[in-house]
Amino acid sequence: MTGDLFDTEGATVWQERLADDAVLLHGFALADQHALLDAVERIAAAAPFRHLVTPGGFTMSVAMTNCGPLGWVSDRRGYRYDAADPLTGAPWPAMPDVLQRLASAAAASAGFTHFEPDACLINRYDAGARLSLHQDRDERDMTQPIVSVSLGVPAVFQFGGMQRNDAKVRVPLLHGDVVVWGGRSRLAYHAVAPLKPNVHPLTGPYRINLTFRKAG
Repeated sequence: MTGDLFDTEGATVWQERLADDAVLLHGFALADQHALLDAVERIAAAAPFRHLVTPGGFTMSVAMTNCGPLGWVSDRRGYRYDAADPLTGAPWPAMPDVLQRLASAAAASAGFTHFEPDACLINRYDAGARLSLHQDRDERDMTQPIVSVSLGVPAVFQFGGMQRNDAKVRVPLLHGDVVVWGGRSRLAYHAVAPLKPNVHPLTGPYRINLTFRKAG
């Protein structure tokens, strides 16, 4: 992994290359941390966190909700995007401007200009929660990147190659870090290791992850 320093809105950010077209922007979201967490609270009030069931019948350890025109859902029928919250039948909450702006700015800093996400998956991890090794391949436009924002308790992100058994790098993620991947790494396998017990002053025992995608 290699890195570079650059300035964004007067602040120096450390950009670390993880792979081709994949970078970690250390601390990129810190300037917006309070606004982001306030937005998450409002979204969860309208569309509560829930533990989805996989097509195989397993309950995910990560609690999830969505905002934006499309939301990612999973049940016995499979993985997909839907314009309505299956719990209520209502549209997902609109994506707040602060989330949209952050995602677009992070993508541009990583070399992906004009990124306009239409889906934001909001994951809430507590101690022991994990995300299994997978590819993000439910989106229609694979030319658009994935933008992933970490808030709260630290986590370990595992980032690999195009094959499940490719070597993986273990990437510690701290509050305010943003990972962007696309292009040659768009279908890279990735995972989140089981979260270790911890407490963050803004999120308590939780890690909040915002994952932005162009799904439609």
